Amino acid sequence: MKYVGAHVSASGGVENAPLNAQTIGAKAFALFTKNQRQWHAKPLTETSIAAFRENLDKADIKSEHVLPHDSYLINLGHPEPEGLEKSRAAFLEEMQRCELLGLSLLNFHPGATLRKISEEQGLRLVADSINRVLERTRGVTAVIENTAGQGSTLGYRFEHLAAIIEGVEDKSRVGVCLDTCHTFVAGYDLRTEQACQETFAEFDRVVGFSYLCGMHLNDSKPDLGARVDRHHSLGRGKLGWEVFHYIMRDGRFDDIPLVLETIDETLWAAEIAALYAS
Repeated sequence: MKYVGAHVSASGGVENAPLNAQTIGAKAFALFTKNQRQWHAKPLTETSIAAFRENLDKADIKSEHVLPHDSYLINLGHPEPEGLEKSRAAFLEEMQRCELLGLSLLNFHPGATLRKISEEQGLRLVADSINRVLERTRGVTAVIENTAGQGSTLGYRFEHLAAIIEGVEDKSRVGVCLDTCHTFVAGYDLRTEQACQETFAEFDRVVGFSYLCGMHLNDSKPDLGARVDRHHSLGRGKLGWEVFHYIMRDGRFDDIPLVLETIDETLWAAEIAALYAS
């Protein structure tokens, strides 16, 4: 069974996110558990935590179909000690917030070298960062999102994801989120059924579907291989509808959160309905 939703607002408190998801017909959703552009946040209150869990039940959404996203400021492959430690501390806080909310996943961008170290060094730092945080948390899986490859970001090749996973000691608590836009602009074609078959076969060979914990469903404004991260509404970009029909028909994408991050939130309800009609 497919569980489709969108990255909804948690404005006014995390407890509002499940109800915002419900209003668009979602059976999954993503959220920021704190302001994604600030390092620190007020601790979650017991009232807010209880209301979040209650509203999940009201919305009939399971906690395993919630894919929270960490702060954009965090760089687990930061080449400088001060930035690395600050990022690790912030990532630990994000994981602990997920623990408190009863959530089992935390999606994150792996990081960037800032062109000061090699990609191989950066990938080792990311894996080490994950290990350090997993040692201090319980029950939450660190979900690596593949990237567009913009700037010096890591994670735009399937081999990058595999290298990070290889360096993680507890492989039961590491996974991957594939973003369709990022995959495409990183150079993996998804525009036809044949292209989807080939790209997902390569993902399975290099990383493995057993590590797939979620997906971001986005069309792309840039073209194949552009390495520019700009999402578009479904069917309105360079990807078209075929990849989304493919995902909805393929059992390998069952029982994981499939989350829209498309650019026009007024279309989310229609996009979700169209996906379920695929």
